[in-house]
Amino acid sequence: MSSDNEKKVVPDDVQVQKHHESSDTESLRAPSIDPVTGQHKLVRQLKNRHVAMISIGGVIGTGLFLGTASALRNGGPVGLLLGYLFMGTICYSVMISLGEMVAYLPIPGGHIKLAERFVDPAFSFTMGWNYWYNWVIVLPAELSAASVLIGFWNKDINPAVWVTICMVVVIVINMLGAGAYGEAEFVFASIKVITITGLIILGIVLDLGGGPDHDRLGFRFWKHPGPFVQFNNIAGPKGRFLGFWAVLTQAAFSFIGTEIVAIAAGEAKNPRRNLPKAIRRVYIRILLFYVLGTFIIGLLVPSNSEGLDLKEGKGTAAASPFVIAIERAGIKALPSIINACLLTSAWSAASSDLYTSSRALYGLAASGNAPRIFLKASRNGLPYVSVIFNSLFALLGYMGTQSGSGRVFGWFSNMTAIAGLMTWFGISLTYLRFYAGMKAQNFNRSTLPFSSKLQPYAAWYSMISCVVISFLSGWAVFLKDSWATDTFVTNYLPLVLFPILYLGAKFYYKEPAKKPHEMDFVTNIKEIEAETYDDPPPKNAWERFWQWLM
Repeated sequence: MSSDNEKKVVPDDVQVQKHHESSDTESLRAPSIDPVTGQHKLVRQLKNRHVAMISIGGVIGTGLFLGTASALRNGGPVGLLLGYLFMGTICYSVMISLGEMVAYLPIPGGHIKLAERFVDPAFSFTMGWNYWYNWVIVLPAELSAASVLIGFWNKDINPAVWVTICMVVVIVINMLGAGAYGEAEFVFASIKVITITGLIILGIVLDLGGGPDHDRLGFRFWKHPGPFVQFNNIAGPKGRFLGFWAVLTQAAFSFIGTEIVAIAAGEAKNPRRNLPKAIRRVYIRILLFYVLGTFIIGLLVPSNSEGLDLKEGKGTAAASPFVIAIERAGIKALPSIINACLLTSAWSAASSDLYTSSRALYGLAASGNAPRIFLKASRNGLPYVSVIFNSLFALLGYMGTQSGSGRVFGWFSNMTAIAGLMTWFGISLTYLRFYAGMKAQNFNRSTLPFSSKLQPYAAWYSMISCVVISFLSGWAVFLKDSWATDTFVTNYLPLVLFPILYLGAKFYYKEPAKKPHEMDFVTNIKEIEAETYDDPPPKNAWERFWQWLM
């Protein structure tokens, strides 16, 4: 049964080449209509390099450039490294679970639609609205962050001006369609990759004494002030463990966003070949950028450095551990360059936020969990109603520029971090149902476009870990004299809302969970296989390198 489902219509060499060459414009000339909704469908405009960079861009963000400051301060160099390494294993487990499903069924709505197919409509409803909220609120937060970063150079101009400029650019990029978004993200993600790669190389040089001060650091800061930090001055192993857990919570927030590639699956060209390629390389990016990056940070900056206080750095490059290390070494020109790269990172994130939230809303409408008007799309496959509606939430970015409203807005933003972890929980649970269905219907998973021998254990691991981390995310408020009502509410409200949404939707739909032997693994397969083709072989060394890289 599995081999029949996995067969592809593979044209001869001439047809493949012709298909490949015309794929950029073919779908635009003959837009398809969904026979069920009567609306134009999303069009596959994202090329292989777009998908590859979107998967990278989801990993690298301000969490690595700035968030590591508070993580180093709380956990020390070893606590920082272990926290990011542990969270990296959870991220990888989520991605291989997601990758197996979306490579087989790269449909609009991604994991939101898959939840309906393999769990039940109520779970799809919960996953969809949780995910939409996550990204639609992060969008104005990133716009505010961009205005703060510009303040690194100019504090005289009202931040609202920069919010407006950034907002207009982000909306224009998304209104131009998935192809334009893919090109913009390719550029932005390339800048981020070059930046973090350059900083890691520079960090190694500085650690070995190659800076202007020629001070060879080695593992000096692992010895003094030490490998771990006693959190809140709590003595012994308990204080060190709490420091590590504080890092883990922050690291979780840094990794959220890697799943964007699933939402992009419905608009990816040749998805059964391009998506597995992107998923397989996630672990390399985690190891190279996050694990190696945090290791270098721990070598360069002592955990008791005053510059690691994000409040002192005001959220700009001044609080980045890399900048602190550069300034300690006596290099003056680089901080502004790094701040510029941070600005592109925030801009890239805002563009991705609008893209993801609009496709999440489209997926909700496709599942019948949102008004059908959000299914409206243009002839070239742009869900313009969803994009316009989500763009209105960008106006909340102005709240971040005011001290009073900024605090309220901060509460909304903080809640998105837990919402992201609950999304990972939902993806892992959906995969476990997918796995059970495959097993019940005698599918041979080894014939799928992407599969992992770590399953189903990896999905169990990520699902349980996400629940535990979410449940303990606000533990610091329970320490003596540390109670903060706003921190407690913003950490635990999303966690409580998830089951409330599910139970409410369950009562409304009154549909039982999908039974493994009844799950639908066939619908959409013919169309997906018809869009699968072999890439033409590389003609020279440069094309071989590019094909390997992307």
